[in-house]
Amino acid sequence: MLVKREDLRALIDTIHHAGKTVVTTNGCFDILHVGHVRYLEKTKTFGDFLIVLLNSDKSVKNIKGPSRPINNENDRAEILSALRCVDYVVLFDEDSPRDLLDEMKPDVYTKGADYTMETLPEADIMKKNGTRVEFIKFVEGKSTTNTIKKMKEV
Repeated sequence: MLVKREDLRALIDTIHHAGKTVVTTNGCFDILHVGHVRYLEKTKTFGDFLIVLLNSDKSVKNIKGPSRPINNENDRAEILSALRCVDYVVLFDEDSPRDLLDEMKPDVYTKGADYTMETLPEADIMKKNGTRVEFIKFVEGKSTTNTIKKMKEV
């Protein structure tokens, strides 16, 4: 379910009031593939409610270049919301979810295992807010970039 950013704090307060935990991650999730699905399923195991922070179209263009995203933000949000493991999706326009993570103060935050606490851009926010960080291994050879590359070869 797509949630407006301004409604997020109240949602998290309701979840916490019920004694449940919030786990979150972020990404573009442009062309969904098995690597994304396994990553999100693993992320969900760390909490009761999974909130995916989804880069908006504006944000994806800034990060990936003018030819991206392939799928627009509404389509990407709907596809993510259809996954059993995803409870909520929130769009953000910034290049980084730092401010949003600071507003949210999730219980757990996941990131790909290509990061460590030393290289994680959000590490200071996670430490400040007492958020546990879990690093998840990627599925070898599965990426949106690889998918686009294969499509161009056809």
